[in-house]
Amino acid sequence: MHPVRVRFAPSPTGALHIGGVRTALYNYLLARKTNGTMILRIEDTDQTRFVPGAEEYIMKSLEWVGIKIDEGAAQGGPHAPYRQSERKAIYKQYAQKLIDEGNAYYAFDSEEELEAMRNRLKATGSSLQQYSATTRMMMANSLTLSESEVAQKLAAGSPYVIRLKVPDSEEIELSDLIRGEVKVHSSQIDDKVLMKSDGMPTYHLANVVDDYLMQITHVIRGEEWLPSAPLHVLLYRFLGWEKQMPQFAHLPLLLKPDGNGKLSKRDADKAGFPLFPLNWTDPNTGELSKGFRESGYLPDALINFLAFLGWNPGTEQEIFSIQELIDSFTVERIGKAGARFDILKAQWFNQQYLKARTNDELAVYLLEALPPNLCSKEKAAKICGMLKERVTFTHDFATQARFLFEAPTVYDPQVISKKWNDDAVNVLTAFSEALKKLTNPTAEVIKTTLEQVTTSLNIGTGKILQALRVAVTGAGSGPDLMLSMEILGSQEVITRIQRAITTIKKI
Repeated sequence: MHPVRVRFAPSPTGALHIGGVRTALYNYLLARKTNGTMILRIEDTDQTRFVPGAEEYIMKSLEWVGIKIDEGAAQGGPHAPYRQSERKAIYKQYAQKLIDEGNAYYAFDSEEELEAMRNRLKATGSSLQQYSATTRMMMANSLTLSESEVAQKLAAGSPYVIRLKVPDSEEIELSDLIRGEVKVHSSQIDDKVLMKSDGMPTYHLANVVDDYLMQITHVIRGEEWLPSAPLHVLLYRFLGWEKQMPQFAHLPLLLKPDGNGKLSKRDADKAGFPLFPLNWTDPNTGELSKGFRESGYLPDALINFLAFLGWNPGTEQEIFSIQELIDSFTVERIGKAGARFDILKAQWFNQQYLKARTNDELAVYLLEALPPNLCSKEKAAKICGMLKERVTFTHDFATQARFLFEAPTVYDPQVISKKWNDDAVNVLTAFSEALKKLTNPTAEVIKTTLEQVTTSLNIGTGKILQALRVAVTGAGSGPDLMLSMEILGSQEVITRIQRAITTIKKI
């Protein structure tokens, strides 16, 4: 058996959709599971849709999520070049072979002639308005023109495309690792264009030629390519490569959060969640699309979430390291049904991964969001340890820690109306006096000191806790109050309590 070789083959026509990342991930997992090779091939044959910067964006996105490429445009490899725009001569050679052996033909039809053909078919009530075995002999191509006419047109530089000559009555069979046996009658397949008038190949010819030459053993790609698969089977046969044809696996669709229809950028924008790995600014429109990285997701959490969009391990386990995903992954456990893109589940994964990180690792995210020299690494780690059970995204640390760096100027009115009374003021006054006697107290010492004060005043600690919290933080709820006061330091707590007593009197 040949070593497993898989490829992710995106087009540089814009940002990398999260569905593309999932496709790349499944290819990567299979490659690593089998000690195989992961290839990144850039399918840039459609020059009209080429977007500057898109190729670099794709590479950076894969790098961020941790999908490592073995061969590609950046890494090189034995089958270079890995950009299809640089392989035109190769495709032309195989297109000519198809023509010479009667499996493809030149077509010189103008856009007007093609439109007229479609209109004729439409008028007859045909459901298939396409260039095929039923229409090709009525069109301007090398099957209907004489050899001399074809030679003259080619010599004169007349625009043409090369079309595949699909058999007119044949059952084409395909074995798919996910969907089982797929059969399509050739009458349902049109004579697809293989080479365009600009000399560039279409996806159909280029991907088959490249997959053969690059010795690809498994083609794992989106469900949208399933209708084209029988066409590719024909190409493998016509080129004499049927025995080397890769195994196919067509992935299920990613569905909207409600499960109704294919997930789109518009759906994501409407629901307020990202759909791309990194922020992307369209160079043509200037429009910014939000990325998972900038939205505060961890790459390993995103990978874990994506792995479950169509695949399941057959166990109850949900949290998987990348190595565990590699060890558990099999294509056969990918389902056929569309996978609902539940952004709340993605958030849950992110929460779990944040909680699993060390405080020192999390401190990096807080320090990046704060002005320089505002907080030490040790203090940042302590803050993150206090907050990590409460956050969903990396940027939540800075948001939730703001009260530790900015004294409150307003106070929760509901807490003031219900909990701010003479008992609260008496306890807070005595507590601030007691704190003056302490140097760098721990949360435990602060708690003991507070309980000593409330006991001496014969006032229940629970009755004044919210008042103390609002005096120190401005809010009626938040993270551990004792630990918050430890981080603030006794002098800052005293200052805040005294300001609250003065300020709230005036409200």
